[in-house]
Parts: sequence; structure tokens; C-alpha cells
Amino acid sequence: MMPLSLTARISLYFAAAACLVLLATGYFLSHVVETHFEEGDRHELNGKLELIQNLFRNAGNPHELDQLPQQLHDALVGHHGMVVAVTDASGALWFATPGAAFPGALGKNCQDRSSNCTEDALQQWQQGGIGYRGLAVPIVAGAGQPFTVVLGLDIERHEVFMDTFRIVLAIAIALAALATAGLGWVVTRWGLAPLRQVTDMVSGISAEHLEDRLPDDRLPTELKPLATAFNAMLARLDDSFRRLSEFSSNIAHELRTPISSLMTQTQVALSSARDKDAYKEVLYSSLEEYERMAQMVGDMLYLAQTDNGLLKPGLEKIDLAGETQGLFDYFEAWAEERSVALTLTGSATVTGDRLMLRRALSNLVSNAIRHSPPGKALHVSLSHVDSKAIVIVENAGPAIPAEHLPKL
Repeated sequence: MMPLSLTARISLYFAAAACLVLLATGYFLSHVVETHFEEGDRHELNGKLELIQNLFRNAGNPHELDQLPQQLHDALVGHHGMVVAVTDASGALWFATPGAAFPGALGKNCQDRSSNCTEDALQQWQQGGIGYRGLAVPIVAGAGQPFTVVLGLDIERHEVFMDTFRIVLAIAIALAALATAGLGWVVTRWGLAPLRQVTDMVSGISAEHLEDRLPDDRLPTELKPLATAFNAMLARLDDSFRRLSEFSSNIAHELRTPISSLMTQTQVALSSARDKDAYKEVLYSSLEEYERMAQMVGDMLYLAQTDNGLLKPGLEKIDLAGETQGLFDYFEAWAEERSVALTLTGSATVTGDRLMLRRALSNLVSNAIRHSPPGKALHVSLSHVDSKAIVIVENAGPAIPAEHLPKL
């Protein structure tokens, strides 16, 4: 199963969050409307209860009490949807409006002094398939007789309205959720435009254009760390490719001369018949070139490992004069063979890796001896300038061609 795109994922999250908010809002609105109807019914019931209580309170004798049912009937004329029933102390029905129907427990609870028999305790019930909301309250007539008054309001119209309201609200929430998902997709696509721009820019970067960088100054704050990290990676790749290119170029440059020399010697040796000693001399000469090539390859591999951080240089104080004199002693026989005098002046001290420094000085001195004319001197001078150690190796040989200087 393929993972969802970032746009689809954010759109779904956005729609889910919107649904939760809309559902909470719908529940709140439904509760508010229901409470509004309940408070309206409570107000109407309490108003009618107050009228009935006044009528009973004014019935101070049996004659007035006998006339009370007619007075109640007249007082309730025109109040469609309201039903009233009055029971006496024995629970017998004393008065009831036409069609009045109540659960028997309502009046009985009041006779038992239930806490539900107060003006504020609305109750709800079903009778004959019709929903009612009402209350049951004990009252005392002016003559002292106890009664229980039960009032109810037909709330079928309220229930129908609430059912319709909830259906419409559910449809509205569903449509709003779909619209929110669509708008969320559009907004997310627009918001992720910088990410697509970054993708396009990254796609245009190749090995030939590693110097290109992402312009993080035009990116949103959230993408700047990504651009910075990517640019740093490009810088590392560019540096690695540059080192690899330089290493390959250096190998080709350094090996070209000895290989050409070997080819020339071999061609000359094969151009005519020679004696055994002549062939032996050619082989010895070739062996010297092979040794030189092996030394070159070893030195270049060592430098490549050092440049790429594969070798950790040690740090110690090094006396350059002592190291140079040690190299002079090492190359003394070779220099005497070529009639090259070795001289050293000055002194200097540096902190670094002794082995790496010795290799560098050895390459300088050996190349200087190799390219020095016989009978000439090779001079090494050491000094300190502005807290820097200066090493100068001079000979009387030909100048290094300009195209070879970058290879040093």
C-alpha cells in the first residue's frame, strides 16, 4: 500500500479537525435549542400553575370548591396542547381536561412528598404515542384540603422540529467537512509550493554543477534548516569530487613522465641487438623508474587518505632544522653521487604530525636533488615570519613550468 501524499495527509487532518469542531458546534447548538424549548415550556407551565394555585387558594369553603372545576375549565380554554389533572388526597381523579393522560406515578410521587414535585422539576413522558413535558405539584385549597396538580404540554411539535434540526445539522456538517477537505487540499497545495520549488531546484543539480546552492533566503522558515543541511551536503560532495579530480589529475601527471621514460628506454633497447650487459642496464634503469613510481603512488595515496580525514594527524612540537638535517643524512649518498651539495641555514619550530611533515620535506628535498645540475648546491632555509614557519628549498635546476605549479 502506497503512503498518502503530504498534501492528502494534511487535507485529511484538516478535515478531521474541522469535523470535530463542527460536531462540537452542532452539539452545542442542539443543546441550546433544546434548552430554549424547555425554558419556554417551563415558563408557560409555571404561569398556568400560578393561576391554578390562586384559584385553589381562593376556594375557602365547600361551595367554592365545588365551583372550582368549572373555573379551571374556563381558565384553560384556548390553551391547546396543555393538559391538566387534579387528584385528591386519596389519589382519586378530581378534575381533568379532555384527553388528559398521565403516568400514575406522577401524582403518587407527590403524595409521597417526592423531591420531583416542585415548580422547577420538569418531567418528560410518553403517553399514547405523544411526548409530554410537565410537572406535578402538591397544593392546598383555601379550605385546607390537599390536592395534587399535574400539568403537561404536548411537545410533539418540538420533537419534530428537533429531529428535523438534527438531520439538517448533520447534512450541513457533512457538506462542510467535504468543503473543508477540498479547501484544505487547495490551501495545502498552495502552502507546499515552496517545497515543490526546492524539489525542482534539487533536480537541476548534477555532478557538473555541484557548486549550485539552494537560495535559503527565499524559503519559509520551516524549510531553511533543510536547505542549509542540503547546501552543506553539496559543499561536502563538491569538495570530495574536487579532491578526487585533483587526485586523478595528480596521478596522471606524476606517472606520465616515468611511463614515457620506460617506453623510450624499452623502444631504444628493442631497436637493435644488444649484449647481455646492455639489457641488464636497461632493466636496472627500469627498476629505478618502477621504484620511483611505487614511491609516488604510496605518497599520493597517503596524501589522499590525509585529505579525506582517514588518517588522524598527531600534534607535537617539531624542530624543522633537526628533521631537515636527518633528511640530508638520508640523501647524502645520493647527493654525493650526483655531486649536489646540501646546505641548511636558520631554524624553525612547528606543531604538527611528524610523519606527515617528514614525507612532505622528503618529497621536496628528493625532487630538488633529482632536478639539480651536477656540481650545484641545494639550499634549505628556515625562518619564522609573523608566527609562521617558512621553509624555502632552492636549487639551480630549471624553473617549474607554470602549468605544473597548481599540481604542487
